[in-house]
Amino acid sequence: MNRLLLSLATAASCIGAASLAPAADVPATPNPGLRYYYPVPAANPAQTIQVDVCVYGGTPGGVAAATQAHRMGKKAAFAVFRRHVGGMTSGGLTAVDVGNARSIGGMGAEFLKSASTAKREAMNDVSGELGFRPSQAETIFRKMLSDANVPVYYEHRLKTVEKDGTRITALVFENGNRIEAKMFIDATYEGDLFARAGVKYFVGREDNSAYGETVNGFQLARTHQFRFAVDPYVKAGDPSSGLLPGITGGPLPAPGTGDKLVQAYNFRMWAVKAADGIAWPKPQGYNRGDFALLERYLTTDLNAEWKFTYGSGPVKLNIGDCNNAGPISTDFVGASNDWPDADYEAREKIFQQHVTYQQGMMWFLAHDEKLPEKVREFTKSFGLPKGEFAETNGWPHELYVREGRRMVSDYVMTQKNCDSREVVPDSVGLASYTMDSHHTSRVLVDGKVKAEGCIEIKVPHPYPVSYRSIVPRESECSNLLVSVCLSSTHVAYGSIRMEPVFMILGQSAATAAVQAIDAGVTVQKVDYTKLRERLVADHQVLEWTKEMQEAAEKNKKKK
Repeated sequence: MNRLLLSLATAASCIGAASLAPAADVPATPNPGLRYYYPVPAANPAQTIQVDVCVYGGTPGGVAAATQAHRMGKKAAFAVFRRHVGGMTSGGLTAVDVGNARSIGGMGAEFLKSASTAKREAMNDVSGELGFRPSQAETIFRKMLSDANVPVYYEHRLKTVEKDGTRITALVFENGNRIEAKMFIDATYEGDLFARAGVKYFVGREDNSAYGETVNGFQLARTHQFRFAVDPYVKAGDPSSGLLPGITGGPLPAPGTGDKLVQAYNFRMWAVKAADGIAWPKPQGYNRGDFALLERYLTTDLNAEWKFTYGSGPVKLNIGDCNNAGPISTDFVGASNDWPDADYEAREKIFQQHVTYQQGMMWFLAHDEKLPEKVREFTKSFGLPKGEFAETNGWPHELYVREGRRMVSDYVMTQKNCDSREVVPDSVGLASYTMDSHHTSRVLVDGKVKAEGCIEIKVPHPYPVSYRSIVPRESECSNLLVSVCLSSTHVAYGSIRMEPVFMILGQSAATAAVQAIDAGVTVQKVDYTKLRERLVADHQVLEWTKEMQEAAEKNKKKK
């Protein structure tokens, strides 16, 4: 495959692109002559859809929000950027980061139960798979939507947001269609809706001093660091020869200094044994020089053992969901910084750069004769799946946007919430995963290269996410909720940003939207007591009790 024939996450300007079709009506294959998603074909004729609740963003949080609105008797429109629903969960991230499973309630638990069944079915087919299959995840999401009679509007890319005072009145899409609603939910990974609505946001890492944190801002990686000293210069030992690609020179900021760097993105490849799959493709634009630092790392210590696991690297490569593993891996460090605020054309270029980088890396690991033979042979023993991501020849259709914009509202979730020094009274769900950030840069330290930005710090136990963190300031927007890019610091978002939590927050956001409609109030004025009652009735888990903690500790001891 020379390049992805499709868009920012998958097929774009395809057959029926401007249609207002439900999930089952989307064509299975794109027009093979198309290469990029942009521009979008105009709707013919352009239509205006009027609903109670408009959800924008095809993530799991969007699926949950749209489904919940319909379950509560409201008419919802679910508009998604591309041709798929389920975001990263149907885009390759099937080894789901759950944190503490007891903290997952509502639709998050509903999905995981269905996925567990799918996983068992997959295990019966191929021994050793990690997680359910991406296509199985999308099937589950589509069924949730169809069972709730949710109309899905594919390839609807937000152009402008119309407002009357503090209220959004309509979303206008690039194809000419518009959706008018009483309430809106931003379920995108980037925060595209709230940004166009004039809501305040932040991109990057806050300074530690901004919110009294200790692990935000610039810092050398605590994990996934270089296993041994690696010379950073083009000509080993010669600073005058310049730095290898991917290393930032210059004086280092003080630890904890804020910046605009965004943690690295990658594709969550879904691998199979080579005999059952598609060989790693050599991308157009492949440049061996892009992997000079990786070559240096893999050949500095000829006795080093590479197990292709998190602790070893260079890539976590196995049957099923594969991920970044180490200081030089599938994460394209430094290439994500412009994504959050970029327009669609610029994002397409960044997307394709990630394709070229990661496909090129896998080709390099499998074929470059200067690498250890064991590395090459192990890489070649795997390949891309024939039965997944058919539109993109086995390559994931979704780029893992780990972090985009983050809203700044009246309450900002911080490290204090993650370590339970501050517990909010208005919970709309629990988060429990490690405070986790991938690398943001590689820097020069005492003549050696070091990875920077990665943190993996466990939280003591699940903690509540505030309702105030999923609604903007009332003076900015009074009928919008945000289920993914909520108000939080870089550190706190690293713990909250898990797909099941996005489902929890999406369900809670939709519940609040419906109650705001029924009560005739702004989202900021929703009666939390009534909201809590409905969330509990829908099996959301809103607090972590002493009894739950004791049960978790007891279960841990048994294991």
